[in-house]
Amino acid sequence: MSLIKLQKKIVPEIVELLELRYNILRNILYNEPIGRRSLAMKLNIGERTIRTEVNILKKQGLVTVGNIGMQLTEEGKDLIENLDNIIRELRGISELEKKLKDILNIKRVIVVPGNSDKSELVLSDMGKTTSIYIQKIIKDDCIIGITGGTTMAQVAEEMPAAKIAKNIQIIPARGGLGKDVETQSNSIAAKIAKKLNATYKLLHVPDNIDQKTLEGLLELPDIKEVVELLDKMDMIIFGIGRADIMASKRNLSKDIIKLLNERKAVGEAFGHYFDIKGNVVWKMSTIGITLESFKKIKSAIGVAGGESKAEAIMAISSLRDDITIITDEAAANKIIEIVNKATK
Repeated sequence: MSLIKLQKKIVPEIVELLELRYNILRNILYNEPIGRRSLAMKLNIGERTIRTEVNILKKQGLVTVGNIGMQLTEEGKDLIENLDNIIRELRGISELEKKLKDILNIKRVIVVPGNSDKSELVLSDMGKTTSIYIQKIIKDDCIIGITGGTTMAQVAEEMPAAKIAKNIQIIPARGGLGKDVETQSNSIAAKIAKKLNATYKLLHVPDNIDQKTLEGLLELPDIKEVVELLDKMDMIIFGIGRADIMASKRNLSKDIIKLLNERKAVGEAFGHYFDIKGNVVWKMSTIGITLESFKKIKSAIGVAGGESKAEAIMAISSLRDDITIITDEAAANKIIEIVNKATK
């Protein structure tokens, strides 16, 4: 038995205190400079507790406190990186990853601690974990497709700036124009490309267009060029949405929403709506990656977290067994709970 597991068994209160201070340090890191009151609100902890803990961390040389707020020292930043693996072991994340991988029957599962439904910090961690994983597997002459959405925007935000490989091209995996510019696939593709010192193409077309308009757009040289690249993608990084939430965001008609409910749609990815077994129950008329193309791409990485996304993750995971899913602790536990209930 490891020293950490022994400590957890003999002195369980140490674990609770360690997680508290770890969360304080992480929140300061992601939000610095930050005041005590703001930190207390983010962690839903009393200001008195925050003051006591911050004073201890300050004495240890991990935090500085100034007029503009609290910040981590270099030693504090180094400690966070070292603590990441300890927290994973304390929470049994490695065992959880293995269990979820076996349940979903897929190539790889990466789990970050926490629940992104309740904490923006966990969403940031998923973005950071995804960006690091992507940089590890990128090779020269790689064409990478990326979808839009809040989670993908966070991947772009957390992507470290570094030239990892030569002749990398980033493209939006599907069209989509809307009000939220930061979460559009075009914006995300451009941001990731700049951080990786790669080239990129844009796909300026709306979602859910009629067939005649679709055919006309496909004849435009700029759009045609990107569509041809979609069939040559080596990697796709995509977000996974809940069917009901995505239907609402895209202002689908009442008839379509009724159809999705009747057919028990639970998940959405690249304009396709799926039931929990991965069957397509409806798809939007849009320019972008097709389901057939998706199944042929060498590397597929799906990213989604939160207990609310559990069924959606299950649906997408059933599309191919060589997929990588990056998720959080809450979604992983919920999936296991759903499967256990179904097998009783």
